[in-house]
Amino acid sequence: MATSSVVAAARTRFIWLGVIFLLLIGGNALAVLQGTGSWVPKLALDLQGGTQIILAPQIAENQEVTDEQVAQAVSIIRQRVDAGGVAEAEVTTQGGSNIVVAIPGVPDAATLERIRSSAKLEFRAVLQTGPALAATVDGQPIFTEPREDTGVEPQNPSDLAWITPEIDQVFNTLSCEQLDDLGANIADPTKPLVTCSELGQSKYILGPVEVDGGTISDAISGLVAGPQGTVTTEWGVFLEFDGEGTAAFRTVTERLIGLQGVQNQFAIVLDGKVISAPRTLAAITDGNPQISGSFTQETASVLADQLKFGALPIGFEVQSSETITATLGLSQLQSGLLAGAIGLILVVLYSVMQYRMLGLVSVFSLLTAFTLSYFVITYLSNAQGYRLSLAGVAGLIVAIGITADSFIVFFERIKDELRDGRMLNSAISGAWKRAFRTILASDAVGFLAAAVLFILAVGNVRGFAFTLGITTIVDLIVVSLFTQPLMQLLGRTQFFASGNRWSGLDPRALGAVYRGRAQFRDPVNVDPTARKKSEREMKRRQTIAERKAEQEAALEGSK
Repeated sequence: MATSSVVAAARTRFIWLGVIFLLLIGGNALAVLQGTGSWVPKLALDLQGGTQIILAPQIAENQEVTDEQVAQAVSIIRQRVDAGGVAEAEVTTQGGSNIVVAIPGVPDAATLERIRSSAKLEFRAVLQTGPALAATVDGQPIFTEPREDTGVEPQNPSDLAWITPEIDQVFNTLSCEQLDDLGANIADPTKPLVTCSELGQSKYILGPVEVDGGTISDAISGLVAGPQGTVTTEWGVFLEFDGEGTAAFRTVTERLIGLQGVQNQFAIVLDGKVISAPRTLAAITDGNPQISGSFTQETASVLADQLKFGALPIGFEVQSSETITATLGLSQLQSGLLAGAIGLILVVLYSVMQYRMLGLVSVFSLLTAFTLSYFVITYLSNAQGYRLSLAGVAGLIVAIGITADSFIVFFERIKDELRDGRMLNSAISGAWKRAFRTILASDAVGFLAAAVLFILAVGNVRGFAFTLGITTIVDLIVVSLFTQPLMQLLGRTQFFASGNRWSGLDPRALGAVYRGRAQFRDPVNVDPTARKKSEREMKRRQTIAERKAEQEAALEGSK
């Protein structure tokens, strides 16, 4: 390969590395200018502290909370928090029924809504609707049973026979201001419900639940399409039901298209409030309805995350919310960083003693890897809400050894190529082809282990696995776009190409130089010790055929 082409290839790799750095720096700078980011990573609970929220179950009379319901609620809340981009949060139980959620820093409104909202989604037929009243009803229940002495049994959930005198009285005197206090979110799904719209502008009498949110298999947020198929500026949530939900939704919409007036409407009820009550213009048979209303991008995303992971098995209310201090603190972080610094110094000393000036290449590569990892972690902290825990710091420290291993593999391959009689430039090129396969296989195994650990683990262990996976990728980037092109350029300098004794590539220190075909070149101006080392290397590297040829030559010479 011509010198100019090698230099051009090395420069191209440096340019790509520079582009990566510029993108990361630019992304962090943009977050800082917008006031949403910082030049340092956010810290997790164990290092910074945060907010602790205690959720107490909200249940009806004579209802008990089971361990299974609490465990299910913990799992759902943890998934909601993770989906919201909040890293290193802790979700535990307290007293058998309360749930404690600890979040780093100060949570925003969207995060709080993800946590405390039951997200109990129901689809009920509309029986009657009207404007909200300003009057209040003290102690009036929001839902009641139909009178048993009416003599009329409802034939389906859209039957107006559900509206009994008691239901009608509640509807006429209901104040939507009292809705949160009257427990609409724990209403019996087999009975009619008197409730209000989400904004309190309208009130409804609804039939029993016909489709339950538990049959939703997926939910995503996005912009709603207009009548002509064009994308509007209105945000909505797109649902996908499982087989049971699809069949139930088809049955309901097929009945509603034949009804008139408000009975043609199908109310979408979230935690006891109507968020939308669209008309039924056609039967929905594919199980993919959409929810539209007064959504913003943020609220639509929150609702989609809540519905995707399912409603909480029971309702919860915020019992307390308080600031908590760091469980470990900055002293432990400083100790961890000190341990990392000591490990880095030891690696540097070993590299310099073992590889002389060549060891400085590993030092600069390690610094490059650290800087790149820092900007990646900071960017993820600004863009995705990632928080660095002490376990994450441990993952960064372990990465020092992973990166050093890659350099050692590369340097030793170069030495092997030199022992094979190649010139330095050719040795570097040949060594890279062989070393990169080994480095790639090693990093692939390490990344796979980190990915499995991240998927299966919870809590701080995931933080360790995450940083370990990130630094494994960084190692590949640095060794490919920095170490290899740097060695290509250094191999063309007089200092390294001449085999200076301080370069780490001194031919006299490498032993025998193998030329192939049972021929070896002894190092120039060697002392007896080096010559013996060369002879041992020659014997070790001979093939069976070469040894046989040597023996035959010795027999011929003895005749």
